[in-house]
Amino acid sequence: MSDDEQPKDAQGHHHHQMAVQADPLTSVGVYANLMMVSHRKEEFILDFLFVQPQHSTQQSVATLRSRVVTTPEHAKRIVRALQENIQRYEAAFGATSEATDLPRNIH
Repeated sequence: MSDDEQPKDAQGHHHHQMAVQADPLTSVGVYANLMMVSHRKEEFILDFLFVQPQHSTQQSVATLRSRVVTTPEHAKRIVRALQENIQRYEAAFGATSEATDLPRNIH
């Protein structure tokens, strides 16, 4: 089926079926409660981090859990997919707000 024959959503985006394969370790996933983004002309770097709760005034330490390097074009698709999924999530479960429990200098 050509792209012209593929079904489109309300925004005119094509949807394609794809089988995803993953080894057992990768399919478990990792937990991250912070993401940092950097970029250069050719790519975006998405660092997914875990910040442990701090019980003292010591400096926070973030552990890199996963790094994704992608193109600027795909980064735009990621943003759109997240926006669409957050809208569907909030329609089903109610509005959410951004996390505010991390130190301000990390954001």
